[in-house]
Amino acid sequence: MPVYLVRMDHPDGEGWGQHVAAHVLYLRRLIQEGRLLASGPLKGTPLRSGFLIMKGANRQEIDAMIAGDPFALEGLIYDLRIEEWDPLFGCLSDHATGALPQELKSIFP
Repeated sequence: MPVYLVRMDHPDGEGWGQHVAAHVLYLRRLIQEGRLLASGPLKGTPLRSGFLIMKGANRQEIDAMIAGDPFALEGLIYDLRIEEWDPLFGCLSDHATGALPQELKSIFP
């Protein structure tokens, strides 16, 4: 199943504070379902920003998961970036396609 990197930027303030608990509970449910691999805040950004590593059958499934997030439902996502990612190396490599670029095949037989 493809892996996607998701970055969400949110405004700081009352709206964020009112909905952050519901947002985290939603993320916990996605973790339990195996659709969210990791999530957390980014440091040193001008807005409150979070980074999520999600699994979905396709981009539309990721879009649907984001649309169900309480921050999305409340209009608290100012910027959203979603990229498909292939974690070939490291602790998430179990989620990779295994399709190495030709230039790396001699290094990883």
